[in-house]
Amino acid sequence: MENDKGVLCSATNRIIKAKDHASVQINVANVDENGRAIAGDNTTYVLSGYVRSRGEADDSLNRLAQADGILKNVFSYSR
Repeated sequence: MENDKGVLCSATNRIIKAKDHASVQINVANVDENGRAIAGDNTTYVLSGYVRSRGEADDSLNRLAQADGILKNVFSYSR
C-alpha cells in the first residue's frame, strides 16, 4: 500500500508512511451554539506514530484544536 493521497501529520506536516501502524486519525464533531453535534460536520486531525511515541499527541491535539477555535485557554506555549 502506498500513501497516494499524501496524508500529512497535523502536528509535524510529515507524510504518514504506509507502514506507520501507530498513526491515528481523530475526528472531532463540530457543535452548534446549543452544544449539539452538527451531523456530518467534523474537524479531522491526523497524528503520526512518531508524535504518539514521544508522548506529544495530547499536547499537539490541544494546540491544534485551540488554533481551530474548538478549545479555549487550554494550550499555552511556555519556554
